[in-house]
Amino acid sequence: MDSAKRTPLQICKLLFKIVNKAFKAEVFCIIQNEEKSAGSAVISSHCESSQDPGTMKENDKRKDSVLTALRWINESLCTMLKGFEPCDQAGVDKVLSDFYMARFLEDQERQIREKENQLSNDPVPEPSPPTVAPKDKKSSDKGKKGNNTEKPIPPAEPLVPVLPGSMAIGSVSLAVAKTAARLEGLPLYRHIKALKDQQMVLGFGEIDVPLPMVTLLSCGKASPGKLNLMEEVIVIPKGGQTVKQFFAMVLELQREMTRIMNAASKTGTVLSAVSDSGALVIGYDRPEQPFDLLTEASNNIGIVFGDVMYLAINCAAHNLMDYQKGKYDAITGAPKSPDELVDMYELLTRKYPGLIALIDPLRKEDQEQWERLNSVLGQTHLLSEVVSKPRDSHSTEDVPTLPWVRGFVLKQTNQTTVTDLIEITRQLEGAVTIVGTTDGEPCDDSLSDLAVGLGVKFVKLGGLCRGERLTKYNRLISIEEELAQQGILGSKKHGFPFTVEEREEQTST
Repeated sequence: MDSAKRTPLQICKLLFKIVNKAFKAEVFCIIQNEEKSAGSAVISSHCESSQDPGTMKENDKRKDSVLTALRWINESLCTMLKGFEPCDQAGVDKVLSDFYMARFLEDQERQIREKENQLSNDPVPEPSPPTVAPKDKKSSDKGKKGNNTEKPIPPAEPLVPVLPGSMAIGSVSLAVAKTAARLEGLPLYRHIKALKDQQMVLGFGEIDVPLPMVTLLSCGKASPGKLNLMEEVIVIPKGGQTVKQFFAMVLELQREMTRIMNAASKTGTVLSAVSDSGALVIGYDRPEQPFDLLTEASNNIGIVFGDVMYLAINCAAHNLMDYQKGKYDAITGAPKSPDELVDMYELLTRKYPGLIALIDPLRKEDQEQWERLNSVLGQTHLLSEVVSKPRDSHSTEDVPTLPWVRGFVLKQTNQTTVTDLIEITRQLEGAVTIVGTTDGEPCDDSLSDLAVGLGVKFVKLGGLCRGERLTKYNRLISIEEELAQQGILGSKKHGFPFTVEEREEQTST
């Protein structure tokens, strides 16, 4: 026992396990001269660049990525990390990130060679003779062009590829952090906070719990109605409430919404579908309908949006652009140009003052419309989950820089290490920082600990209708109660840095 305390524990082996769409890494250490499992972590095998989740092509990509991750751990990472102390998170993550970068560069070189070989094998087409337009049509065509041609949209930037096998990096990094916390006898959130603050655990003062952003409705592309724009309709507490109190209100609101929908249906129960994010899937044709339902339900139970809770939309607009038409397929049969979409957002925020945040309302290429949106919406927060993120999660050199974006959703997936998240949250100090989940989320509660330890302002874990989401919410409640019992629960109200009343005052002046 004493010798075990004197000798730093070292990693001796890594194992893996495939769990549905997730990947599990397990860390083994020599403890009292015996090899024992000391910690494990599960993360989603997330295909960030995929726009067609659930398709055979994506499933094949996931399978290839998992098999590559297994090979990385078996053939390389297990040996490279053997002998490291689990408390050396920075050292472990540097090895992981350097290994990933080497594989990334190899993949880039392979793609360049394949492209060069393809070009050398393809025959060079003969140039076709130039066509000359008849002179008598020139003036009439010129007149038509001035009347009917719309402003062309900027082309999409190339998607940042997800390197197959990258989830091995993120899962091993998190597993090592959980191992160190367990061996130190600490909750994971305290260990993460100590890493971020670079201080001894005993020096902690108050610890804040991030405010939950709960997804109530999903009216996106997968919903049965014409409305595609609202991938997630989200409720956010105003602050000053416990997580448990807020969840009680959300559950009551959800029950009242369900009652209203079922009462209005001529065929009985209508709310049976649940999205991957744990929200109710409802088909609507107009963007006002979800908000009208929420307003009616909240009025019935005595909740006023803007008083005790706010609304936000995850628009996921990057998935809605029809590049042939040059418009967003926000509503089936009624596509919107970028400028028309800005007009729609302006109308919604004016009609529903409790709506205070939009996530990914436009593609990042629509710079002119981002600027206009920021101007017309005033203090409505423009947040980013996809359109403005670090191009390579293992590097913090490319921290999001869109000047109109006031907050960012960060995810622990693929090659993102614990050290990456710590560095990014440090650099985003002062911005609205949110830790969010991915699709195919595993039933693991570590993300709640990460959010608390990193000190982010919000945590976006999905809805309250799926077990893997509730696991994380229950952990958040447990952390809050534990901190309250110890007398170190933070009292800082770190919500959005304005109130609905302030926005209304600004609008009226």
